[in-house]
Amino acid sequence: MNAAPLHLHVESTGAGPPLVLVHGFAMHGGLFAPIVPALGEHHRVHVIDLPGHGRSPPMLPFTLPAVAEAIDHATAGIDEPLTVLGWSLGGQVALQWASARRDRIARLILVSTTPSFVTRGGWPDAMSPGALGRFGDELRVALGLTLQRFLALQVHGSDEGRRLLAQLRVRLTERGLPSQATLADAIALLMHADLRPALPRIGAAALVIGGDRDALVPLAATRALADALPSATHVAIAGAAHAPFLSHRSAFLAALAPFLSRGTAAAGRRVPVSHG
Repeated sequence: MNAAPLHLHVESTGAGPPLVLVHGFAMHGGLFAPIVPALGEHHRVHVIDLPGHGRSPPMLPFTLPAVAEAIDHATAGIDEPLTVLGWSLGGQVALQWASARRDRIARLILVSTTPSFVTRGGWPDAMSPGALGRFGDELRVALGLTLQRFLALQVHGSDEGRRLLAQLRVRLTERGLPSQATLADAIALLMHADLRPALPRIGAAALVIGGDRDALVPLAATRALADALPSATHVAIAGAAHAPFLSHRSAFLAALAPFLSRGTAAAGRRVPVSHG
C-alpha cells in the first residue's frame, strides 16, 4: 500500500496501545465521543474523520482501497500493532485495511457491519440494491431530510431510540455535512463492495458485535461475518439497533473489555487530547 497524500483529521487521547476508531456513512468521528473516555483509560485512542466527512478533506473517488490507504497514511507515525474499531461503513474500511496491511492490523472490532451491505448470491441478509439506490436518489433531492430519516433508521427498535435519535441529530451537523459528491461515491461503494472473498485471508483476531434490532445490518449478517473470519468471536447486544455503542454503552464496553485486555498492559498516565 502506497502512502496517500490526503491529510485526514485525527483526534488522539489516552495512554496505552493504539486503538483506531473509524465511523460510518455520512457521520464523523465525533459520534464516538461517549465511549472515548472509557477506551482512553487503557489505550491511546485515535479517532478518524473519513475523507470528505467531518473535518477531513474530500477524496474522489471514494473507494475502499483509497480510503484504507488514506487512513494507513494518517496513522503512519504509529509503530505498534494496531487495534481497529470500525462501525458500519467503517467496518468495511477496517476489513479492507486489515486485508491490505496484515503487518499493521493485529485486532479488529467490527460493529454493526457486513462484508456486503446489499443482497447478492449467497448473501440474503442485507438490504436490496433497489432500496439502496432509492436512498441515493433521495439524498440527491433532499440531503438534510434524507439524512434525518437515515438517523431514525439507525435507532429503530432500540431500547432508547428517542433519546438516541436526539443525540444523533445534534452530532450529525456539528462538523458539517459531507458533500453530495462524497455521499454519491459512498453509496456506490456500499452498492458494489463485496469483501467476502477477502475474509479468509484476514489474520487479525476479530470481535464482531451486532444489535438484535438492527434494521440496516441484520444480526444474521454479523454472525455470518464472524463465521467467515479465521479468528473471530461474535457478540449480540439485546435491544440494540445500529449504534450499540451509543444506545447500550455499558453493554458495549463490557463486550469490548475481555477482547481488548488480551495481551494489553495496564495503561500509564493519561495524556491530553491532540488534534491533527
